[in-house]
Amino acid sequence: MTIPLEVRERRDQVVELIEQARNDYYLHDKPTISDIEYDELFRELESIEAKYPEIITGDSPTQSVGGQASDVFGEFQHPTKMWSLDNVFDDAELENWLTRVGGHAFLCELKIDGLAINAVYRNGELETLATRGSGSVGENVTANMEYMTCIPQTLKAVPGARIPELLEVRGEVYFSLAQFDQINLEVTAVGRTAFANPRNAAAGTLRQRIDKRIEAVNEARIRADGKTADSKQAQTLQKHIDELERAKSALSRLGLIVHGIGAHEGLEINAQSHAYEIMKSWGLPTSARVKVVQGAQEVKEYITYFGIHREEIEHDIDGVVVKVDDLREQDELGFTARAPRWAVAFKYPPTVVRTTLLDISVQVGRTGRITPRAQVEPVLVAGSTVSYATLHNGFEVTRKGVLIGDKIFLRKAGDVIPEILGPVVEERDGTQRPFVMPTHCPECGSDLAPEKEDDKDLRCPNTQSCPAQLRGRLEHLGSRAVLDIEGLGEKAARALLEDQVINDEGDLFLLTEEKLATSDFFVKGANRDLAENAKTLLAQLEVAKAKPLWRIVAGLSIRHIGPPTAQALTKAFTNLDDLSRATVEDLSQVEGIGATTAIAIVEWFSEPWHREIIEKWRQGGVRMFDEKIDSGPQTLAGLTIVVTGTVEGFTRESAQEAITSRGGKAASSVSKNTHFVVIGEGAGSKAAKAEELGRPILDAQGFKLLLEQGPEITLASLTK
Repeated sequence: MTIPLEVRERRDQVVELIEQARNDYYLHDKPTISDIEYDELFRELESIEAKYPEIITGDSPTQSVGGQASDVFGEFQHPTKMWSLDNVFDDAELENWLTRVGGHAFLCELKIDGLAINAVYRNGELETLATRGSGSVGENVTANMEYMTCIPQTLKAVPGARIPELLEVRGEVYFSLAQFDQINLEVTAVGRTAFANPRNAAAGTLRQRIDKRIEAVNEARIRADGKTADSKQAQTLQKHIDELERAKSALSRLGLIVHGIGAHEGLEINAQSHAYEIMKSWGLPTSARVKVVQGAQEVKEYITYFGIHREEIEHDIDGVVVKVDDLREQDELGFTARAPRWAVAFKYPPTVVRTTLLDISVQVGRTGRITPRAQVEPVLVAGSTVSYATLHNGFEVTRKGVLIGDKIFLRKAGDVIPEILGPVVEERDGTQRPFVMPTHCPECGSDLAPEKEDDKDLRCPNTQSCPAQLRGRLEHLGSRAVLDIEGLGEKAARALLEDQVINDEGDLFLLTEEKLATSDFFVKGANRDLAENAKTLLAQLEVAKAKPLWRIVAGLSIRHIGPPTAQALTKAFTNLDDLSRATVEDLSQVEGIGATTAIAIVEWFSEPWHREIIEKWRQGGVRMFDEKIDSGPQTLAGLTIVVTGTVEGFTRESAQEAITSRGGKAASSVSKNTHFVVIGEGAGSKAAKAEELGRPILDAQGFKLLLEQGPEITLASLTK
C-alpha cells in the first residue's frame, strides 16, 4: 500500500512531539503537555500505524517503553526488563481488552501517579535502586536510598517465605498529597519554581545527586575552615548544608508501593497476589487496596468504586491497573514489544490538565475578602468542564508566577476545587502580562485594605452595604451546613437584593407573599401568581426559625465561627442574648475558643447594625435560645470520634449532632488520639488509617450501641 505523503509527515510530527514530551517528563521532570494531550498523541500514532503497519519502525514510541536514562546518573542494567502498560480510556475499550484476554481471576490495584523504580536485594539486603528509564536501562540512584525511610534496607525473615538470593522488586515512588503541598511550600520559600504535580515532585526528589551535595558540603567546609561566620566562605558552607538537609528531608518523606517481582532466585510463586502476600511478609510496602476479583463485572465495579472515591485517597492516582492474577496464564498471554498482554491500565479523566489563563478578576466574599479568580480556557478535568479557578490572594498569584495569557497546569484539589499549579514558562512568547490587584471594591467602589498590617488578604470595609457581601451572607444562611434553606441559593439571593425585596439579611424572616410577589424571579404568568420557588422559600424559612441555636449563630457570619465552633459556643451559652453580652474572658473559657475568635465575637455584637439584624429576626419569630431538654446521659464524654462514609440511619450532620449532644467530639481526621472510627458505605482512606493505627472501627449498629451504652460495652462487643 502506498502511504500518502501527508500521513508520513503527520506520523513524523507526532513521533517528534511524543519524544519531546517523554524527554521533558522523564529526564527533566517538567512536563510541557498534560497527560491527556500525551495520551491523545499516542493514540493518534497507534491509529496511523494500525492503518499503515509498514510505517512502523523499531524505534517508534509504540514499540518502546517510555523514557530513557539520564546521563547525569550512572546507568543501571535491569536484571529483567521493566515493561510499560497499554491504556484504555472508557468502558468500550476495557470491554475489548477483557474479551481479548478471556475469563480469569484478575488482580486490581490503583495506578499511582508516581515514578517507577526497581530495587535489587541480594540475600535480603538492599543492593541497588534505579529508575525505570528505558525499561532495560535505568538511572542508578543507589546513593539516595539510605535516606529513604519508605524502603526497607533489610528484608524481614519470616517462616514459610524464604528470602531468595536475588530479588528484583518493582514499585512506584510518590509523595502523598499532604507532603506534596508541604514540599511546594518549602520549594517556593527558597525562590524556586513549584512542582506541577506530586509525580514531578517525587521524580525531582529521587533523581537528584545526593552524593554531589555531600561532596559540595565537604569542599565548602574545607574552604571555610577557621573563617568567621559572616565570611563569604562560611555563608557558602551554610548554603550547601541547608540544601543537603532539604534534600535529605524530602527523600525521607517519599512513599513507596511495590507492585511486582522481576528476577528472583530461590523463590516459587504462582500468582500476582501470592507475590504481594510474600512481599508484605518481608516488610515491603504493599497496597491495602489491592483486590483479586472474579471476572469482568467485578473488574468494572472496582474501577467504578475508586473513580467515585478517588478524592479520598491520600496520594494521586490516574487510574486502575488490571492484571491476570495467575502467573501461568500470564505466560500464556505473553507480551507485545512494549507491554504485557495480561495487564492494562484503565485511565480516569485527568486531575491535572494544561490550559490557557485568559484573565484574572476578583471576587468579594461574604466577609469582604477579595479573592483573585482566574478565567481559563474551558477544559475537561476529573470529569467536568472547568472555566474558573481560585488563586486565593494577590501574594498567591505572585508566588505561583503566573501571567495572564500563560499556558498553565491546573488541577482539581480533592477533585472538587479547581486550582492553578503554575505556568508552562517554556511556552511564553512575550504577549503575557502580569495581574495587578485592584485598589477599590469592584462591587461598591470602597477603598480596599488589609484588615491587619501583616494580613495578606485585602478586604472591602463596606461590610453592611456591599452587594457582594450581602449576597454571600444570604447564600451562607441558606447552605446545608447552616440553616439548610431550600430555595435560598445564589440566584434567589441576587433577586431578593436587586429587586429590593429585602435590604439585608435582617429582613429575611420578615418576608411575606406580598413582598416576594414584587420580584419577577418569584412569580409566574401574566397574573403574577406566586411561583413554586417562592412557596418553597417561605415554607423553608418557617422551618428554619425553630432550628437549634448553633445554626443561628453560624448564620451570623461572624469571623472564625463555623458550625463546629458555633456548637461549642451554644453549649456554654444557650441563649443568644447571653452570648451577645459575653466578654472576651467569658468566651475564652469555652473549649476551642481562642483570643482571636473571642475578640471577633465581641466586636461583631458591638456593631449596632448587627444587633438590628438580630432584632428583626426576633420579630420574624426566630428562636434565639435552645430549649432546656434532657440530652440524656453523656455516654461519649471525653471521646473523639470520626465518622466516614454514609452511615445507615444518619446524615453527616445528624451523626455529628448525635456525638456532640452526648459529650463527644466529632473529628474530621483519624489520629492516635481518635477513640472510635465509624465507617459507612463509601468509606475511604480514613478506614485504612484507622486499621493502620489500630483504632476501633464501628459500623452503623456499633455506632448506635456506642451512643446508647458508651465505650466499655461497645468495646466488649467488638471482642466477642
